Amino acid sequence: MPTRDRPPAQGGPAPGSPVVARGSRGSWAGNQNSAGHLLWLVRTGRARTRSELQACTGLSRSTLVARIDALRAAGYLRRSGVEESTGGRPAELLEFDTDHGVVLVADLGANHARAAVLDVGGTLLREEHEHIKIGSGPSYVLDWVDAAFGRLLAASGQARERVRGIGVGVPGPVEYDAGVVTEPPIMPGWDGVPIADRLRATWGCPVFVDNDANLMALGEQAAFYPDCPALLLVKVATGIGAGIVVDGRVYRGIDGGAGDIGHIRLAGFPEARCECGLYGCLSAVASGLALAQRLTVGGTPTQSGPELVERIRVGHGEAVHLAREAGRLVGEVLATVVCLVNPEVLVIAGDLAETNFVTGVRETLYTYALPRATRHLEVTTSRLGPQSAVTGAHAMVVEEIYSPHAVDAELAAAPASDLSRSR
Repeated sequence: MPTRDRPPAQGGPAPGSPVVARGSRGSWAGNQNSAGHLLWLVRTGRARTRSELQACTGLSRSTLVARIDALRAAGYLRRSGVEESTGGRPAELLEFDTDHGVVLVADLGANHARAAVLDVGGTLLREEHEHIKIGSGPSYVLDWVDAAFGRLLAASGQARERVRGIGVGVPGPVEYDAGVVTEPPIMPGWDGVPIADRLRATWGCPVFVDNDANLMALGEQAAFYPDCPALLLVKVATGIGAGIVVDGRVYRGIDGGAGDIGHIRLAGFPEARCECGLYGCLSAVASGLALAQRLTVGGTPTQSGPELVERIRVGHGEAVHLAREAGRLVGEVLATVVCLVNPEVLVIAGDLAETNFVTGVRETLYTYALPRATRHLEVTTSRLGPQSAVTGAHAMVVEEIYSPHAVDAELAAAPASDLSRSR
C-alpha cells in the first residue's frame, strides 16, 4: 500500500528513544515496543527486514523476534523472499500479509451506488454498480448494500468471516466518530441515520462512514500523492463538495462539515434556490444538476449531470458555454480556498472534470488567488475517476483496523491458541 503516515520527526527517531505512531483519528497511539508499530513500519514501507526494524526501534533481538513471531502467527506478516546478498547471509524480507482478510466498501452517490470487495492490500476482487438514487431512502439503499456485499463475497469466493471492515462514502456531511449523516441537503430521509451501527449489526465488523469527497481526496492522495503535505479535491457532480487531506489525513472539521464549499453563497444569484433551502449557493448555480436545469429551461431537456456532459462532448453550444462559466464561478471560490489551505495539489473530480469546466476554473483561480498560493500548486483532474471513492474508502478502513493501537489490542485480546490458527 502507498505510504500515508509521515515520520514523527525529520530523520526518524534515535534507536531506543520513545516514539509513537499516529492512530486512526490523528491522535498518537502505540510505541516502538509494540507489535502494532512494527507492523506499521513494514506496512508503510519503512522497514523490510529484522535489521531495519531493529535500527528503527532499538529493540533487542529477542524482543523483536518475539513481536515478529506474534504478528506472523496472527497472519499480519509474511515472508516475501530474501534481500540480495552483499556477501553475508541474505536477510529475510517481511511484508504485510494481504491475505489477512478482505474489506467491503460502498460508494453511494446522488444517483449511483457502487459496492466492492478488496483484499487488505487494495487489490480489487469484485465490484458492482447500480443506478440508485440516494433519495430512495436509507432502508432501500442500505438493503441494496447488504445484498450487494453478499453477492460480491460469494462471487469472489470469500467467507463472511474474512471481512475485516467496511467503508462507506455518502454525498453529505458525516459525524465520523458516530458514523451518522447530519443535515444532508441532497439526502432526504437520512438525517441522523446511524449508518455505521446499522451495517455493524448485520456484518459484525468495524464500519467507517465518511463524506464521498473526503474519500475521493484520500483515494487520489494514497494512490498518486503519498508524500503530498496538503491535497484539495473538488467534486462537481449533482452537487459540489471538497475533500482536504493534510499530512496524509482527512481534515473533517469539528463535526464533519469541512469542505462543504457547495453552500458558499455567491452574490448576484438571488433567484437560484439551493436544495439546502437557501439562495445563491455555489451548488445551485454551478453544479451539474444546476446546469442541466438551466439547459432544460432554455429549451434543451437535460435530466442530469452525465447527460449534460454528453451534450458538452458533442459540442452543444449552450452546454459548452454554461460549463465554462460554471468553472469560472467555482474557480473564484477556490481562489479563496487555495489562499487559506495552500495545497500542493488541487484535483478536480466528478462529472464535469473532463470538460471545458476545468478551463474556466483555471482562468479565475489564477486570476484571483495570490501568486504565492499558486506558484507551487498543481491543478489536475482525477486519475482514478469512479474508483477514487472506492480506493479512499479502502484506505480509510485499513488505516483504522491496522493502526498500531488496533493491532496491539487485537493481539492482546486473542487467546494464545488463536495466534496459530490457519486461514
